[in-house]
Amino acid sequence: MTFRAPVRDLAFALRHVAGFEQLAEAYPEADSDTVDAVLEAAGVFAAEVLAPINRQGDLVGAKLENGVVRSAPGFADAYKAFAEAGWTSLAAAPEHGGQGLPKALEIATLEMVQAANMAFGLCPMLSLGAIEALALHGTERHRNVFLPKLVSGEWTGTMNLTEPQAGSDLAALTTMATPDGQGGYTLSGQKIFITWGDHDATDNIVHLVLARTPDAPPGVKGVSLFLASKVLIDEDGKPGAANDVRVGGLEHKLGIHGSPTCVMLFEGAKAELVGKLHQGVAHMFTMMNAARLQVGAQGTAIAERAYQQALDFSLERVQGRSAWTGAYPSRLFDHPDVRRTLLLMKAKIEAARGICLSTAVAADLAHAAADEAVRATAKLREELLTPIAKAWSTDVGVEVASLGVQIHGGMGFIEETGAAQHYRDARIIPIYEGTNGIQAIDLIGRKLGLADGQAVADLMDDIRDTIEALKAADASLTPVAGRLEAALNAAASATAWLVDRRARAMPDALSGATAYLKLLGDTVGGWMLAKGALAPEAEALRGQLLRVYAESVLAQVPGQLAAVTLGAEDLVAVTPEALGVH
Repeated sequence: MTFRAPVRDLAFALRHVAGFEQLAEAYPEADSDTVDAVLEAAGVFAAEVLAPINRQGDLVGAKLENGVVRSAPGFADAYKAFAEAGWTSLAAAPEHGGQGLPKALEIATLEMVQAANMAFGLCPMLSLGAIEALALHGTERHRNVFLPKLVSGEWTGTMNLTEPQAGSDLAALTTMATPDGQGGYTLSGQKIFITWGDHDATDNIVHLVLARTPDAPPGVKGVSLFLASKVLIDEDGKPGAANDVRVGGLEHKLGIHGSPTCVMLFEGAKAELVGKLHQGVAHMFTMMNAARLQVGAQGTAIAERAYQQALDFSLERVQGRSAWTGAYPSRLFDHPDVRRTLLLMKAKIEAARGICLSTAVAADLAHAAADEAVRATAKLREELLTPIAKAWSTDVGVEVASLGVQIHGGMGFIEETGAAQHYRDARIIPIYEGTNGIQAIDLIGRKLGLADGQAVADLMDDIRDTIEALKAADASLTPVAGRLEAALNAAASATAWLVDRRARAMPDALSGATAYLKLLGDTVGGWMLAKGALAPEAEALRGQLLRVYAESVLAQVPGQLAAVTLGAEDLVAVTPEALGVH
């Protein structure tokens, strides 16, 4: 199946859904011609260079040979071409060798990269997070020596958090950073699940590592962030001997076989402190939040890839009688259920795309808007939408990939068609960079309280404005206003209940967190589709997608309120024995 980069859909979403025009003053160089040129070039690279090696990456994967990771066939050459074309430098600051373009444009281009080859796309994704972390928290040496190499793509970056005894619980980390008496540190410990922790695509890899010092206080307050590169770099920026860090093994995974997921062993590795001592978790969250938005875009991307394959298969596969013409045999596409499924898949992709790009535009405004009030408001929107972008969009990725297998029927369960790969690849994205349950806890535990609730109130006000626009639109869209309004009212009721329970019964609030994120995500997704359907340039399909989404998704949102407000009474009462442990 041929991959088609969704350039037109991305350009539409940027301009008519995410509000890219708000960035005109802050990013004057990102004019319409530049945006179109960047998207077109990225689409060509994704389709012609990355998509053709995706299947081989899945079948062969990365290999560990004599302590060195060998990339999947074609991946190292593709990465070199990716870096030489400047794709790692799009949104980086010019003073570090970057192009200074908006993050929203970077997210849009990388969506195509991830759709073409998700296992490959993980490598630059981690580097982009390392760039943001070092730009904000690194020393002068880090910014002068390491950042330019990361921005150019000559080196790649990693994020080392997880340990065997500590998954998402960073307070349980045991990796030790001991002062070496010369202003640096030596790292000792083991990290697991390190994406692209080693490879042969570049000469050096910059590891950002969470560890604690010998005198550190317990818990997350004692964790610091360190830089340890694969190759030691002297004061002049010249590479020297290998550092004492090695690969202990490669994980055998359900999917993303082309992405080497490494066990990393730090055995007295030389390291440098990044930022302030004992502020490592806060510093790492700069990288983590950047990665969470990127992962949300991955969800959209893998959904797009699975949808394209399912659509193509439905046009090629002859099966049964057409419901419209009675012709026999007919294409799968000519069965109403298949066509409705494809429309719903497409609608959820466009909704997720809108959420991710809107989050990125908010991040750009928060960073670069001239007006302080605009920056503050945008920052609230970015923080509120980030857990939704990550969790809701990655759930969409899994759902759409599963529907893609379903449309293939039995052929989808057979590896040769390739549909199963997208489903396997998609399954990791609701897990890494903070599981979707953690995103839900973050949403109700911290984000609902931002600016005393102003962040979520502003979001709901904006959705209400769109509802009023729908009511004033043509007759084909006005019925949708009622569905979106009912969903928004349910979201408002759920929000009020959670805010009340947070203050006096946190277990109740936590028990409804995942249901709330889905409810709010479904509503925001409908808002994104509504904005697209209302655009003057919208084609008929935009209205069709909104109507299918409204009746298939928004219609169910009021019923989800019960799951949010169920409370924790049954949870506290249940025992392991009652669940079957004897």
